Amino acid sequence: MKTYIITMKPLSGFATPLKGDTLFGQLCWQAVYDPGLFGASIDDLLSDYLTDPFVVVSSAYLKKRSDGENEYALKRPDLPAEKFMELKRENKKEFLRQRKLLKSAKWILVGAGKRMESLRDLGLLGSPELFDVLAGPPAGSAMEKATRRRTKAVVADFAQPHNTINRLTNTTGEGGFAPYSVEQHAYFPGAELAIFVGAHKKIDIEQIAAGFRRMGELGFGKDASTGLGRFEVGGIQEIDLAALGSKNPDACYTLGPCVPPAHAFSSMYFTPFTRFGRHGDVLAKSSNPFKNPVIMADEGAVFVAATGAAFDKPYIGSAVRGVSKAIPGAVTQGYSLYIPVRMED
Repeated sequence: MKTYIITMKPLSGFATPLKGDTLFGQLCWQAVYDPGLFGASIDDLLSDYLTDPFVVVSSAYLKKRSDGENEYALKRPDLPAEKFMELKRENKKEFLRQRKLLKSAKWILVGAGKRMESLRDLGLLGSPELFDVLAGPPAGSAMEKATRRRTKAVVADFAQPHNTINRLTNTTGEGGFAPYSVEQHAYFPGAELAIFVGAHKKIDIEQIAAGFRRMGELGFGKDASTGLGRFEVGGIQEIDLAALGSKNPDACYTLGPCVPPAHAFSSMYFTPFTRFGRHGDVLAKSSNPFKNPVIMADEGAVFVAATGAAFDKPYIGSAVRGVSKAIPGAVTQGYSLYIPVRMED
């Protein structure tokens, strides 16, 4: 399996987070409606998915090009505070300051010469600091500069108000005013996102990119019919994820939600994430659109390898079957690409 980066540029807000398992699911729908996309039907592609996945998709991460190289803003590893700094517990004021700093510093930058060698030297960033790095120096009028100082957020979460309309009468109907809101998030103008993709040797990366282009044109996730989830695909390049991590690793930093296999890791640090999945496309309006919930380790998890065999493949995790009563053959991506890191000194 080879690993690549697909760059995407958001053209709208998103009502569904750009997580790896959801991106994989919508990519599979592209294969359902166009068996020629990957040169095989979706049943053939998933026939050996339990042992040999045809594609593994990461969550989306903000990126910046620096001195001809890419930098990636990754989620801070889900590790105890002691792994990042020496906490001064004897000084209560300093201890609280450190904890507050860690709570707000949710990002790390890797790439462009920065590797995840030492967890204590990651250089944690809060949203305002990351915004300055990615957006560059302010430009424009004094009003625009003042607005930027007040709204230093790489991702803005907000509720978009709507009203229920009867499409036959083009009015709000007998119930009258019926407002509701949709939670969505939008990236700052000019933002670029990186999606790490692992492709089986039988799959060409251009085929995967074509699937992503269609997703961007039609809209990704919830409320795509109202204009959300639009993006365009930029460049594609091959990457060695090991080049972003430690040269002497003993653990894996995950780039997407995953379900780790039993007995493969001696220690695991992660935030639990429950995927309450539902079918897409026409099945979203069926009598049974919901899938069985799946408990996963969210992206940013760190798994300490029990043996060196954990690094034999560029991905870890396992496939999840039995998630759907409507489509018995449906699977959930429980695999994740990873960056090798070192936990023990």
